[in-house]
Amino acid sequence: MPFFALQYELVDDFVVRRTPYREQHLGLLRDLHSRGEVVLAGAFAEPADRALLVFKSADRSMPESFAQRDPYVVNGLVKRWEVRLWSVVVGN
Repeated sequence: MPFFALQYELVDDFVVRRTPYREQHLGLLRDLHSRGEVVLAGAFAEPADRALLVFKSADRSMPESFAQRDPYVVNGLVKRWEVRLWSVVVGN
């Protein structure tokens, strides 16, 4: 099954603004991870200006659906997001 990378470009004050939405965001990710649909997810640090979420999915519809309902996106903490097919060459 292919991998898809969901990339977020985050607002400047993301770390401060994420608090009210963090548990809901993480809950959605934990559910997908328990089903094997999310492989890895996290934000880049210093600065926390981007995030990367790796999905294992038949097509891009699942990561796109996640982004459209993610409370970080819905509440304006993500300036821009993009889903791309990720060609893994090492690992599984």
